[in-house]
Amino acid sequence: MTIDKGLEKIGDLLKITPCQRRPAPPAYVWQDLALRVIKELNIPNFKRNSIFKVCKENSQIIILKCLNDTKELCKTGQKWRYFFKLINESK
Repeated sequence: MTIDKGLEKIGDLLKITPCQRRPAPPAYVWQDLALRVIKELNIPNFKRNSIFKVCKENSQIIILKCLNDTKELCKTGQKWRYFFKLINESK
């Protein structure tokens, strides 16, 4: 049976802290929704700001409806372009 001596060196303490750090959660619901859209549709870097703007200006229901329609109807090609077309039609 081994005896747990805890931390024996100060270096061990310093090794633990960076692993426990996590990024801060989004401050608003629309930011979390925008991150979800970016992840699911593989939005390129130069269009990410537009996704945040769309998610901030529109309701969550509209965004989720357009996201689901995009995933269902656009099987090939650039899904993010189809998503923006649906958002513009819903306005």
